[in-house]
Amino acid sequence: MNFMKKLLVLFFFMVAGYVLYSQDTKETKKPAYEFEIVKEVKTTPVKNQFRSGTCWSFSALSFLESEMLRMGKPEVNLSEAWIIRHAYSDKAVEYVRWHGHLNFAGGGGFHDVTHTIKKYGIVPEEIYSGLNYGTEKYVHGEFDAVLKGYMDQVILNKNKELSTAWHRGFEGILDAYFGEKPEKFTYKGKEYTPQTFAAEYTGINPDDYIEISSFTHHPYYEQFILEVPDNWMYGTVYNVTLEDFIEIIDNSINKGYSVAWGGDVSEKGFSWKNGVAIVPDAEYEETSGTDKERLTGLTTKEKNEILYSFERPLKELDITAELRQKEFDNYKTTDDHGMHIVGIAKDQMGNKFYKVKNSWDIDNPYQGYIFMSEAFIKFKVTDIMVHKDVIPAKITKKLGL
Repeated sequence: MNFMKKLLVLFFFMVAGYVLYSQDTKETKKPAYEFEIVKEVKTTPVKNQFRSGTCWSFSALSFLESEMLRMGKPEVNLSEAWIIRHAYSDKAVEYVRWHGHLNFAGGGGFHDVTHTIKKYGIVPEEIYSGLNYGTEKYVHGEFDAVLKGYMDQVILNKNKELSTAWHRGFEGILDAYFGEKPEKFTYKGKEYTPQTFAAEYTGINPDDYIEISSFTHHPYYEQFILEVPDNWMYGTVYNVTLEDFIEIIDNSINKGYSVAWGGDVSEKGFSWKNGVAIVPDAEYEETSGTDKERLTGLTTKEKNEILYSFERPLKELDITAELRQKEFDNYKTTDDHGMHIVGIAKDQMGNKFYKVKNSWDIDNPYQGYIFMSEAFIKFKVTDIMVHKDVIPAKITKKLGL
């Protein structure tokens, strides 16, 4: 064997050894967080909203699908497109009435879903997928822009008087992108209308569900209109203390009910890649020993590299009602996403987390779920939807329910 051949053989074994070592290291490396499920409710498979701003529909329907399972109903994949279509149609009417001074986009709230089911019924996904525009997944960039452009011309009102055709024209666009609405359909061998399917098959009573929030700029134990741009319906929420807020979530899960969650996921502490959402205490005032020493004297950037490395559990910030309110008032807590709380867990340090179902497919360490710390829930949630039966009696009395 000549020198060059020997060199090539040696190089081959070096590369092969490195690859094998890397694979072994990757396989044996433990995740930073180790979660133990304390309580979990049944839910349906994770879905994918893909390139659409429709998390509110996905999360609320996931919540209602779990409600069906809790009631002993069969598993069903409810149609997000049915909800989105009808919400857009109703939103267009309000957009005209408000002379265009209303957020007209793909976003929405949990009450949009219960309102739509109550008014228009619901259908299964296989009956109405909403994919009538050439893709296999939701891609709503063109769709949202076309609807907005159309409505802005209606609002411009060049005729000096609204025509009787504008809403039919709007419905025509919805038909083109989503498909025509079925008046009747057959499912599992039985014929339904959207209304009879909602009443008979799902068993969901939209009036059983209420939204809860916790802010200091409104009186506790009263209702108020949640001031977020996507609340085009001006839906109301019940206001409770932060302590009661967490008690309602915990009571819901412990009684076998799940929770629809709306809030902000733009924080550095929300890591889909790592499958966790946390609020590290950047000051580490109560931390002792090595952790405190290695943060002392560092720049903010250097601190963040440690705090958001997700290498191991960290001490989290103590969230107060005042801090939560400040974040909301400064636009640092926004209503940018909706998800579905399905369980309570604890990490290896005994810290409480919530198992949360997302609608971004299953490409993360927990197959489409994320573990969210109690601190993150307190800090970044805008509102939740729950079944009214899960509200503890003492809070129910205060709310006048």
